[in-house]
Amino acid sequence: MEIRDRVPGYVSVIVVGLFVLLVSGALFAQSEDTQVHITPRELHPPQTNEVASLNTHTKAFKAETDLVLVPVTVTDPDDRIVTGLDKDNFTVFENKLEQQIQSFSCDDAPISLGVIFDMSGSMKDKMDKSREAIVDFLKAANPQDEFFLVGFSDRPELITGFTTSVGEIQNKLVYVASKGRTALLDAIYLGMNEMRHAKHHRKALLIISDGGDNNSRYTENEIKSMVEESEVQMFAIGIFDDAPRTEEERAGPSLLREITEATGGRTFVLDNVGDLPDVAAKIGVELRNEYVLGYRPSMKVNDGKWHKIKVKLMPPKGLPPLSVYAKKGYYAPGE
Repeated sequence: MEIRDRVPGYVSVIVVGLFVLLVSGALFAQSEDTQVHITPRELHPPQTNEVASLNTHTKAFKAETDLVLVPVTVTDPDDRIVTGLDKDNFTVFENKLEQQIQSFSCDDAPISLGVIFDMSGSMKDKMDKSREAIVDFLKAANPQDEFFLVGFSDRPELITGFTTSVGEIQNKLVYVASKGRTALLDAIYLGMNEMRHAKHHRKALLIISDGGDNNSRYTENEIKSMVEESEVQMFAIGIFDDAPRTEEERAGPSLLREITEATGGRTFVLDNVGDLPDVAAKIGVELRNEYVLGYRPSMKVNDGKWHKIKVKLMPPKGLPPLSVYAKKGYYAPGE
């Protein structure tokens, strides 16, 4: 099924042959489409949801495989997704050393998805659009995908464990209510913990929140380390007030950006709650059009340290400046 069939009216693919790009110069023609396509060369029992039960010293997400997988999203100056690039358009560096890309894919492989949903008191006037956004995000799924839902206010709660039914999650959303404070970091921990039960190699979390954390047991550094050690790509939609009332609210956008960008994901900051469903659908489409680069480190060491990853793009000539979003690194296993 085409992406446009899964997200009706939201996105259509512009097919631009390289011949046209090079000869006609009609690059990225002005349109309302949100995806750009370049024709490439042919290529030869669940954990409890009680926060008190979670172990703050758990270290279980270090990479244990020789193959490092790097999800990459490419966008044009209008933030439209660029598809159709091939392996030769990318270069990967680890700790400044160029690596040989040994696997390359851009197909719509099944994903295990989790949604981290803010149900705190400040979300009262945003609940309807947030419910709609979650459903729109999940509608971009393919039939093999699985997903779960974590809600949080004073503490996180696993509302629905892994399921393949969007309707099941939609039905549970009807009964969620806005109240309490914001235990965002604890909710991310619970979502990461639930990902232990994922059956697909590709994993992603979407956070929807309107403020910073003010009620978690976990610290920002603990959660950042956990995220960096994982293979879970993270996205966030932040609905923040123009005049934050507390220090936690002021820190909300930077907190989400630091958590998501380390994984190759993105944070979208909104000032209009009405944009929530469209942005959620856009993230769903983005996940369906990622490139996944795989390499085996040329200097493999089990040092337990952070290994920095840098992805450089070498696009076909004549294209406008493109943006690259990729995982920034990983922790190697220890001895």
